[in-house]
Amino acid sequence: DNRACTSKQIATMAAKVLIVLTSNDAMGSTDKKTGLWLDEFAAPFYRMKDAGFECVLANPKGGATPIDASSLAEPFVTEETKRYDADEETKKALANCVPLSKVDISTFDALFIPGGHGPYWDLVEDKTSIEFIEKVFAAGKPVGAVCHGPTAFKNCKNPAGEPMLKGLA
Repeated sequence: DNRACTSKQIATMAAKVLIVLTSNDAMGSTDKKTGLWLDEFAAPFYRMKDAGFECVLANPKGGATPIDASSLAEPFVTEETKRYDADEETKKALANCVPLSKVDISTFDALFIPGGHGPYWDLVEDKTSIEFIEKVFAAGKPVGAVCHGPTAFKNCKNPAGEPMLKGLA
């Protein structure tokens, strides 16, 4: 089962993408703050948006997705994070994410999970996130993640009930 796709193939397939974000702002039970790594959201988001994709931002709790403050400083500032800083519409969307429980996953063509340490603490165990990943994967639609985002796949199963990524490496 080869699920690798070129950008051109994805552009012809995916019109509506669910971007599953973290709601988590702390590293476990510590006082250390975390969340979304901004460039790991901004770079793919603007690539998809510029290609004409409709991107819907959702997280387990709904509302604001926390941004890891470390991702806002040099050397992590990029053209995409600068674009985000000037983009009031996207900042508003990131501050008002749809709760995953309110999403109809059947209306999406692809699913993407950005990184940051936040997904370690919520998406790995979130039943709705797991269900959506499994449904999109089982339908043969693109499922993507970057950096720490793939941690959300930890408890996901393929249609045979085996670990979702078994045999795909």
